[in-house]
Amino acid sequence: MSGNTITRADLSEAVYQEVGLSRNESANLVEVVLDEIADALAKGEMVKISSFGSFAVRQKGQRVGRNPKTGEEVPILPRRVLVFRASHVLKHRINET
Repeated sequence: MSGNTITRADLSEAVYQEVGLSRNESANLVEVVLDEIADALAKGEMVKISSFGSFAVRQKGQRVGRNPKTGEEVPILPRRVLVFRASHVLKHRINET
């Protein structure tokens, strides 16, 4: 795995080495899984991955923000945000090392 960021290529390579699929099949598998997760989240569904965590989309309402430079009030429009909550298993694993 390269550097401090894991890329799709890194995930595909890990699937290739661990599962034994071809490199193309491994890349396609990673793409399909990520697309399914993204599609579910776009529909507003929650995605839970056992022993890893859960992804959910939350609706944030409109609020007033301020430009820090000028102090001018600016409305921040309502939007949907992605949130991730790590499982206890993942939290424990991170804190072990």
